Amino acid sequence: MGLRPRMAISDIEVIAPHFKRRLSGVTSTVVQLIPKQLEAGVKISTLGPGLPDDLPKLRYRDLLQCWVRPSSGKKRIWHARRNIEMVAGIFLRDVLRMPMKLVFTSAAQRNHTDFTKAMIRRMDGVIATSGRSGAFLEVPHTVVMHGIDTTLFHPPRTNDDLFSASGLPGKYAIGCSGRIRHQKGTDLFVDAMIALLPHYHDWTAIITGRVTAEHEGFHAELEERIAKAGLTDRIVFLGEVDDVKLWYRRFSLFVAPSRNEGFGLTPLEAMASATATVTSDAGAYAEMNVSGSTGMIVPAGDGDALRNAIEPYLADPGRAKRHGENALAHVTTHFEIGGEVKGVSAVYEATLAGER
Repeated sequence: MGLRPRMAISDIEVIAPHFKRRLSGVTSTVVQLIPKQLEAGVKISTLGPGLPDDLPKLRYRDLLQCWVRPSSGKKRIWHARRNIEMVAGIFLRDVLRMPMKLVFTSAAQRNHTDFTKAMIRRMDGVIATSGRSGAFLEVPHTVVMHGIDTTLFHPPRTNDDLFSASGLPGKYAIGCSGRIRHQKGTDLFVDAMIALLPHYHDWTAIITGRVTAEHEGFHAELEERIAKAGLTDRIVFLGEVDDVKLWYRRFSLFVAPSRNEGFGLTPLEAMASATATVTSDAGAYAEMNVSGSTGMIVPAGDGDALRNAIEPYLADPGRAKRHGENALAHVTTHFEIGGEVKGVSAVYEATLAGER
């Protein structure tokens, strides 16, 4: 896509601030959701750095015009997803007295700090991205789980979508995607592969994702373990790839071994690509994966359980194919991004109507 024309501030009814330059799970959510909200008629614009040029953007100086309501006559929605964005919204509404309603989406699955709780209590509407994250909220809220754009994430369609087109060894690929760090459980995946791949010669393990400076030592240690096991050509770090969607289609099995997560979109992205998944129970994984049907779920941080859940798929690639087909049907039925758009819009409407 090219640059999207800037929207007139008088037309904008929802502002989605994004006050973080680096890629994160929140970024992925915004990038996928906002185009679908626009298609559904939501008059929404982003504000802040770190987002693609094809999303509508406000300039910070445009906020000076927010004392005037949009042409619809409604108050604007300020949809925050981080603490700093809640702070900014409270300042605009309560200090500058701009006609705004504040909505916050919470993905955290931990007890909030007193500061965060105080800000959440000042929101006009609150969304939890899963039942588990909602359990940590002390205010009325609506659960709206993230969805996936199945026009972007889809099963293999061409020969290039097949693992054989990668030029890497083996008949089947088992993948793990995400930032390379302890929190994501990359080491648990590597240890499982070191234990299993010597017994299953048709499989190659692929790890995609960025290594930030503070985790370079962690990454180097993993590469050293792999080299000592003599598996350098079968456990491959690709780094941050240009198009991870292609790799989801090439994987026969996807593993999400996170020790903790906010929500965690990667299993849904893999499932929409007709790829079976083995996940921990971190984040919302247990609410999206169906153990024994679309994949398997294991306790977060349990390396032995992870290895034992993966092995039946390596021993029987047909099981991976069957569960991948089930995963595609499950996502199509329950996790289409259109459902998320409708759920978020319902919260906007209730918030404007004065309901929590």
